[in-house]
Amino acid sequence: MAKAELGHKVRVHYSGRLEDGTEFDSSTDEVPIELTIGEGSSLPGFENALIGMSPGETKTIRLPSNDAHGPHSPDLVRTVDRSQVPGAGELTVGARISATLVGGHRAFMRIVDVSDDNVTVDLNHPLAGKDLIYEISMIEFA
Repeated sequence: MAKAELGHKVRVHYSGRLEDGTEFDSSTDEVPIELTIGEGSSLPGFENALIGMSPGETKTIRLPSNDAHGPHSPDLVRTVDRSQVPGAGELTVGARISATLVGGHRAFMRIVDVSDDNVTVDLNHPLAGKDLIYEISMIEFA
């Protein structure tokens, strides 16, 4: 039976969960995702896990945080003047917002604290610092 190799276009279903069992993403109720192995559209560890799989095969992999979205960096938690945050009148802790930073870069962040004058935001990826577990099912070669 044919096995997936670097450069192959494949269709897969997956479910991703944290070590405590919390599911953070899944394609199982949707159409399979399509990607080319090695193209870099997914986490490298996820794509590498596809190599050697055949249609109909399922496997579970664990990606340590350093191989997923990296460690949570305290340097990416910042306190800014409330006037610099879009929608500053209706901010709630835990909300996700986006903003254009100096240099025109778009950033996504989570609000971790709000005061009358300041807002503390976390620019880390929401899954930074977390080990990820994926169950991957190879559906077909595209």
